[in-house]
Amino acid sequence: MNSDAPRTPRRLRSAHSSLAAHGEPLVWLTGGSLAVAIAMIAGLLAFIAVRGASTFWPAPLVELELADGRRALGEVSGRELVGPAGGKAGFGRTLVHTAAFEITGSHFEWFDDPQVVRTDRPRWATAVERLEGGRFHGIPVRLVRGDETVAAGPEETWREFSRLHPAVRSRVREAQRIDRHDRGVLQRQLRAARLAVVRAELQAGGDGDARVAAVKNEEQVAERVRERSAVLDAETARLRGENAGWGVEFEAAGGQKRVLPLEGIVRAWQPNRLSLAGKAGVYVARWWEFLSDDPREANSAGGVFPAIWGTLAMTLIMALIVAPFGMLAALYLKEYAGRGPVTTAVRIAINNLAGVPSIVYGAFGLGFFCYVLGAGIDELFFQPALVADNQPTFGTGGLLWASLTLALLTLPVVIVATEEALAAVPNSMREGSYACGASKWQTIRRIVLPRALPGIMTGLILAMARGAGEVAPLMLVGVKKLALDLPIDGTFPFVHPEREFMHLAYLIYDVGFQSPNSQAAQPMVFTITFLLVTIIALLNVAAIWLRSRLKRRYVAQQF
Repeated sequence: MNSDAPRTPRRLRSAHSSLAAHGEPLVWLTGGSLAVAIAMIAGLLAFIAVRGASTFWPAPLVELELADGRRALGEVSGRELVGPAGGKAGFGRTLVHTAAFEITGSHFEWFDDPQVVRTDRPRWATAVERLEGGRFHGIPVRLVRGDETVAAGPEETWREFSRLHPAVRSRVREAQRIDRHDRGVLQRQLRAARLAVVRAELQAGGDGDARVAAVKNEEQVAERVRERSAVLDAETARLRGENAGWGVEFEAAGGQKRVLPLEGIVRAWQPNRLSLAGKAGVYVARWWEFLSDDPREANSAGGVFPAIWGTLAMTLIMALIVAPFGMLAALYLKEYAGRGPVTTAVRIAINNLAGVPSIVYGAFGLGFFCYVLGAGIDELFFQPALVADNQPTFGTGGLLWASLTLALLTLPVVIVATEEALAAVPNSMREGSYACGASKWQTIRRIVLPRALPGIMTGLILAMARGAGEVAPLMLVGVKKLALDLPIDGTFPFVHPEREFMHLAYLIYDVGFQSPNSQAAQPMVFTITFLLVTIIALLNVAAIWLRSRLKRRYVAQQF
């Protein structure tokens, strides 16, 4: 080897090029993006959870004395800093839920810090939730029955109110149950008898033995309904008579006095006197009312039980519809259909359908399910109702059409996920099954489907999550602002697919954007959102639990 030959200079490796060659910047970029995404999702969920879960906690009542001599009593709902203007330094201001709308003219009011002379927490300050009129804040003065004063002074009045109010509320609930349920049963019986007469007229003309029998039956039903209605009238009159005249007189912060009927008070509490256990009791009671009662005050107060029931019913029915159709379509495309232009076009169409705006599905559901399919069902099976009431049964929005519309919307998600799950099953397992003499269907049923079920469940989880949170299509095919009659209840028939229903996602839109008092509705929006996220999470957890069981049972047996 010639030592005098020129040597090629050694190329130095840069640290930066080494990192790039090993993909280190990309690792940091993807990892950082994942961390940011997780932080954003966790932050959003935490914000919703904190704002939603804290809505019903009884905040203290604060009395503000202003420089002009006015007084205001309410809960502090927010604080903000007002920037300097006109050469003046910035100052803070407080948003107070003053309530007592009939006195103050507003539910919330801002108070600038320079205007506030004194702040106090009155011991006997009381927050009152009413059936109508919203919240009321004041000091109890006396308990009355008609013109008679039963108790006077804050302490004695509150003690007597706490003793009498539970019985009064029990009588109010019983009267409401009679009006809503018992009278509803009577009205359904009367309507069924009237429809039987119309049906007999349509089948046999104006005369005939069938019509005569139907008319006689209607008269008998009407007589029974009148007798039962008289009994119910007497019972509700007795209940309301026992509550009549009872009231509590409260003094508002400005000195005005109002007598609130005892039967119109849902609950009352004195947060400045409550212990931690007492506040927890009020918190749990308000949550229970929210989960189990009907809405009131234009959906901005009361409970959301009809919306919870409607959301669960629609989501489960949608899942029961979309799961078999999605699985069958994916099975055909993956296991039976050959590769060709038609199959390719179908797959492209399915992928494109996943990107169609949801309102388009709503318009299709309204036009096809309601106006075509539903109108045809009414003509064939519910013509007496059309003649008697001129009201469609299935020819309008309802639970069934909403579920079918959302099943169409989520069908591409299930098909794509099922195809991917079927493709993940190794071909060696299929070939081994064929070698043992199994047919194609036996191989699919005993080998392919059990091992693809976890992936299929993943698609179903995604479909349920998307369907439960949809709003736009439901506005056209069945959801309603207020529908207290449940689509699935204990009356005959058990399931009423033709009924319109309430939905939590639509309730968020209605309370947040259609409420006459947006500031008062804001806490309810966060609470309903928190509840909707919780319900979707529980449905997903149940599906994930089932998926994990299927995975442990079948996937672990792969070879």
